[in-house]
Amino acid sequence: MTRTEAEQMLTAAGEAPNEAFPLFEAALACAAHDDPTREVEPVRALATQIAERLGGRLHSESAEEAIAETLCGDFQFTGDLFHHNNAAGADVIAVAQQRKGLSAALAVFYLDAARRCGLPVDGVDFPGHFLLRIESMDGPLALDPFSEGRVVLPSELTRRALRAGLTPDVADRLDHLMAPVSDRAVLIRLQSVIFARAQRAGDFPLAERAALRRALLDPTDHRAWIDVAAAREGQGALAGALEALGRAQVLDGGAALAARVARERVRLRLN
Repeated sequence: MTRTEAEQMLTAAGEAPNEAFPLFEAALACAAHDDPTREVEPVRALATQIAERLGGRLHSESAEEAIAETLCGDFQFTGDLFHHNNAAGADVIAVAQQRKGLSAALAVFYLDAARRCGLPVDGVDFPGHFLLRIESMDGPLALDPFSEGRVVLPSELTRRALRAGLTPDVADRLDHLMAPVSDRAVLIRLQSVIFARAQRAGDFPLAERAALRRALLDPTDHRAWIDVAAAREGQGALAGALEALGRAQVLDGGAALAARVARERVRLRLN
């Protein structure tokens, strides 16, 4: 998949409604956009194998057990404890090759397999740590893809929420903590992680690609274009930064103060 083809795919995904958002293919396009020299077909084949194995396990195991045993036991997907700040952990091609990564990247494989098998699984944008929500006979259960897909008990969810800085009255609201998010939000979260880490490392080309992917995935959000502009400015591409800030202002109806201020600053640098 070339970078142009990846951008075309992401543009189409961005225009799709949430209920038809192609999570796995869009995640592959994000990875190919970052490094188009890599092959995507082996990752597609792996996803098919995972779904087939999960389907077989569902005949004799509960859904939550089958998911964990398939992704972690059979295919060795787990959280990367030693390279947590590595942007590769948010890239599904790298995750497929290493079988390690960030929780939201691992969740892409969990969600894809579950959806292929007709299981009611969604992402949960839990504070500081992405989780999965699966519906069971006893109500929703939280699964942690970073920790071998294990079930997270309500008491542990509250403890994690408190540790993340939530107030006790909010940390006890499991309905709030377990609210499902769209597949689009899962992928945007991953691109935001890549952008933030690239910016901190001074890798502005990588930061620009990640921010551009966010802009394509959610064409209504002006903030992604502000980040594109910051990354371009970091590379000295001031005309490109100005163009991105102009897009941000158009999307936000000119109301974004940050975009206006940044646009004026960049314009003065150009003159």
